[in-house]
Formats: sequence, C-alpha cells, structure tokens
Amino acid sequence: MNVTVDIPDELAREMSAAGNDLSRRILETIALEEYKAERISKAQLRRVLSFETRFELDDFLKVHQVGPNVTIEDLRRDIQDLQSLGL
Repeated sequence: MNVTVDIPDELAREMSAAGNDLSRRILETIALEEYKAERISKAQLRRVLSFETRFELDDFLKVHQVGPNVTIEDLRRDIQDLQSLGL
C-alpha cells in the first residue's frame, strides 16, 4: 500500500537536509511507534522495515533505545523454567 503524506516544502527540505531518505525515516518512525505500542510484533516490524536478519532489527532497536517487550508474566515463566531445570 502506498500512502501519501503532505509536508510543507520548507519542512521537508529541513527534514531531508541530512541526506537521509525522508520516506524511509517516516516509515521507520511509524513502524517503531506501532511496535512500541504493541500493535505489531517484532517479526512484523522486521518485515515492514525489510531487514534480512533479526540481528539487523536488534541493532535498529538498540540505536533507537527500544528494549524488548517483556511482561512480568514472561519473567515468571522464565523463572519457572529455570527452576524446573534446577537452576
């Protein structure tokens, strides 16, 4: 799907002055916000950003200071798993 966003020319010039692809920056920003809001999964984020490996995605998340979406229940399950292994 293609989406068109109207941005005033002056602002668009300023936003792309660093030589970055403005379309890519907008895609990354929206996708990252959707991931942080837990509306898309990590796998979906990887696909929408066209990263070939999960390591590329992990690097992207690290650069943007986004940690994994881990819940208390996830941690409880991990503790139970470790205890069942005698650790």
